[in-house]
Amino acid sequence: MHAADTPTDTDTDTDVDLGPVDYLVVEFPSDARFDGSALAHLRDLVERDVVRVLDLAFVRRDADAVVGIDIADLDLDGDLDVTLFAEAASGLIGDDDLAEAGRILKPGHAAAIVVYENRWAAPFAAALRRTGAELVASGRIAIEDIVAVLDENDN
Repeated sequence: MHAADTPTDTDTDTDVDLGPVDYLVVEFPSDARFDGSALAHLRDLVERDVVRVLDLAFVRRDADAVVGIDIADLDLDGDLDVTLFAEAASGLIGDDDLAEAGRILKPGHAAAIVVYENRWAAPFAAALRRTGAELVASGRIAIEDIVAVLDENDN
C-alpha cells in the first residue's frame, strides 16, 4: 500500500486523531461462495467505530492478467447492503497495489484488499504524537504461533 507520512499535530493547524492504518489481502478460491458474512462483521466494526474502512478493492487473477472486480458485481448471497463498502475509495489502493496483490494469488482466485484505520486507537495515537512519540515498528504475530505458545503454556 502506498506509504504515507502520518501527520503530527505540528504539521497541521488542526488536531489529527488518526489511528494506526493497516491493510489486509484475503484470498478466496475460485469456488468460494460469497455469503456476505465477513462483510457483515466488517460493517459491524465500522458501525461501532472500532475501525474505519478507508479503501476496499477486489481483484481476480486470471491466467494472464489481474482484473479488478466491482463490489456491486460480486454475487453475494443474502441481503447485505454493500453501499457502505462501495463508497470506501480513498485512493490509498492504487493500480500497483492491485497488481502486487494479484501476483500473490493463485490463478483463478480472487482477493479482497481492505485498508482500514484502527479507530479505537486514534485518541491514544494522537496523545502519543502530541508528546513527540512516534511508532518505530509494528507487525503481526501469526495465529498459528500464538496457538502453539498457548498450547505449550497449558501443558
